[in-house]
Amino acid sequence: MQNAIHPKYHTDATITCVCGAILETGSTTPAMTVEICSNCHPFYTGKKKVIDTTGRVDRFKKMSEKAAIKQAAAAPKKVRVKKSETVEAVAEEKVSK
Repeated sequence: MQNAIHPKYHTDATITCVCGAILETGSTTPAMTVEICSNCHPFYTGKKKVIDTTGRVDRFKKMSEKAAIKQAAAAPKKVRVKKSETVEAVAEEKVSK
């Protein structure tokens, strides 16, 4: 290993959660803050709660509503006809005459 390239290791680093829990651990950063820890996470506590800190669910619902409105307001698209179908249709018209 090379000397003087590794970060300093703090044996008394603290992790502070939004719920108020403070955990002590070892890390290269002396202090960290987290939104969810093992004391308040639904998996560990057994309590059901929705964790939507960034509003992703609301943003998805708004986007899907906008898309539905835009799709309903859009004019119907023209149907493309392949060249081979048009040639067959013209041939059938000539035969029927």
